[in-house]
Amino acid sequence: MLQNTFVKRILTYFGRGLILIAPTYFTFLIIKESVAYLDNILPIYINTDDKSPLYLPGLGLLIIVSSIVLLGFIFSRFVPQSFFSFTESILKKMPLVSLIYYSIKDLITAFVGDKRKFNQPVIVTLNAQSNLKKLGFITQTDLAHLQIEGYVAVYCPHSYAFSGELFLVPKTQVEVLEHLSSTEVMKMIVSGGVSIK
Repeated sequence: MLQNTFVKRILTYFGRGLILIAPTYFTFLIIKESVAYLDNILPIYINTDDKSPLYLPGLGLLIIVSSIVLLGFIFSRFVPQSFFSFTESILKKMPLVSLIYYSIKDLITAFVGDKRKFNQPVIVTLNAQSNLKKLGFITQTDLAHLQIEGYVAVYCPHSYAFSGELFLVPKTQVEVLEHLSSTEVMKMIVSGGVSIK
């Protein structure tokens, strides 16, 4: 009996320690590996008197980020929008290039920029009889180009994955979550409903 209590207590302490350490460790590991991967795109080595050159970690990443910011500033201030329209009209005529380019562009635009898409969290009623609901984000409010009136496009991400499903839902079955931020709703979906704050 005493041994069982001791083992249970050890397992409890182990579980609490794991909850404390594991998220911190994996967060640090993911950030570290991401920075290392991006830094390896443009590694910076400085020649010294020694046989091996000095590697400065993070400098390549800093140069890449600074270059992206600089290009964003230059293209926003000095390059006319007609240039982008002309370039994109050429890309549209190339079937495979167009598919890849616009898929990547739309994905990035959904998260950053002036036309963010995942900024309107909603609850969707998928089955009115069973009252089955799902969390998602409105991505299109007008589906006239599909000849569908009174519907909206709702993207519902999957939990613990970088994937999701697109539903075309009647507006009457969509409830906008105005009291919650997109970040809170996304965190709840990705965590499988575990994280609510």
